[in-house]
Amino acid sequence: MNLKNIAKGTFESFKVEDGLILLKSANTSSSQLNYQYNIGKDYIQFHFCLKGFANFLYNEGAYIFSVQHENSILLYNPDKELPINLVLKQESQVLSILISIKKFHGLFSNEADQISFLNNENVGNKLYKEKKIGPMIAIVLNQMFQQSMDSTMYTLYLRGKVFELMSLYFSKDKEMDVEQCPFLADDNNIKKIKLAKEIMISRMIEPPTLTELSNEVDISLKKLKQGFKQVYGSSVYSFLLDYKMQTSKRLLSSGSYNVNEVALKVGYSTATHFINAFKKKFGTTPKKYLMSI
Repeated sequence: MNLKNIAKGTFESFKVEDGLILLKSANTSSSQLNYQYNIGKDYIQFHFCLKGFANFLYNEGAYIFSVQHENSILLYNPDKELPINLVLKQESQVLSILISIKKFHGLFSNEADQISFLNNENVGNKLYKEKKIGPMIAIVLNQMFQQSMDSTMYTLYLRGKVFELMSLYFSKDKEMDVEQCPFLADDNNIKKIKLAKEIMISRMIEPPTLTELSNEVDISLKKLKQGFKQVYGSSVYSFLLDYKMQTSKRLLSSGSYNVNEVALKVGYSTATHFINAFKKKFGTTPKKYLMSI
């Protein structure tokens, strides 16, 4: 275990076992902090933002991957070292899992056909994936973050929690499938596709048309459609619908909003349309979902 205290911030690294490393990063100061950690190119990086906002800088700042509260990113590039250079905003927390590709294959050897990048045709490909942190994953992450590093049996505790986290992350929900990202070789394209995604999320109540979106991010309509599907695994509007549904599920789970309020927050003018969309997505109505939790 290695602990650094940096101006009202902490950075902890913990070797759970060979090929499996946990990083905890926290910033309680009023300014952003920078943390760095060297890791080999044979490691898959999972970064989960539990609070606030963070930027991960790679290739001397050529690639900048942003992750905000209740979001995560997965990165893997077998052709290039990706040492971690984390810029953590004030009042932010990030938990990272670094797992060697050998260890990862060992964990999922019996489930390889269910995880796209473990398929034989995808072995050796670069990977990039952004994903919302669902309620179940959030619980596990917070348990891992809050548990003291000095606790006895901590290694065993962490091993169990990492395996639980991976099983939840790679559940059979199609939104969790990891797609290879051919755009990693072209940072300009990745920035435009990411910007398009952020625009759709920020304006989900009144989203732009695809033509308006392509003009705004300065990419052709064809490249927008193809690139978005390759990076995020679905079309622009399918992604937006999934995002709305996951957001509505999270809002309902919070217990702070009723069905009508959630419908308005995710861009439905009537509760009926929202209920129909929710039932089609999850197989149950928002009311029944609320009762189940």
